[in-house]
Amino acid sequence: MIYTVECSFADPVSEGEWNNFYSFDKLPALISVSGFHTSQRFKALRVGCPVYLAMHSIDGLEILTGEEYRQKGGGNFARWQQHITDWHRNLYDGVERVMAVHDDEYLVLSATGPESLLELGLAPQAIHAVAMEKFPERRWLAKSKRDEIADIDRLPDGIHIYEPMTAQLTSGSDPIVGKAR
Repeated sequence: MIYTVECSFADPVSEGEWNNFYSFDKLPALISVSGFHTSQRFKALRVGCPVYLAMHSIDGLEILTGEEYRQKGGGNFARWQQHITDWHRNLYDGVERVMAVHDDEYLVLSATGPESLLELGLAPQAIHAVAMEKFPERRWLAKSKRDEIADIDRLPDGIHIYEPMTAQLTSGSDPIVGKAR
C-alpha cells in the first residue's frame, strides 16, 4: 500500500531546518519501522497542491496505528506544527511499492484520470484511497525524465509535478538501498 503525507509550510525562516529534519531524521526513522519498505520526499513545482509530498510503501494501516510507528517518529512535528498547513494523509491501494524517482526525473500525479498522463507518453499506475482522508479518492502516478516535459507551466490543470528532495530510502529487508542527497 502507498501512504502519502502532503503539506505546505508557512514559515520561511524555519522551513530549511524543518526540511532537514524531515528528510534526514524523520524519513530514516520511518523506514526503520517494521512494515515500511520505501520512503521518499518530493517538492511540487506547480501551484494548486500542497508544496511537500512524502510517499511511503507500507504493509497496511495497522503499521500506522502501531506502537513502533509512534515511537519512531509518526506525527513527530510538535516543534513545527504551528507552521504546517494544508496537511493531508491518505492510504492508497493498487500499487505495492512506489517507484523510485531519481534526480533526472519527475513524479507526475493526476487525480482527474490517466488520459492526460497517457497523452504525455507516460505509463500511469492507478491507486485508490482506502483509509484516512480518502481524498482524492483516485490518483494516477507516473514518472518522467525531466527533459521529456518541455514546459511544466503549460500542462493541463490537475497534473501535479514533483521533483525529488531525497533519494528513495528502502528498508533493510528490501534489495535496493536508497540514500538521501
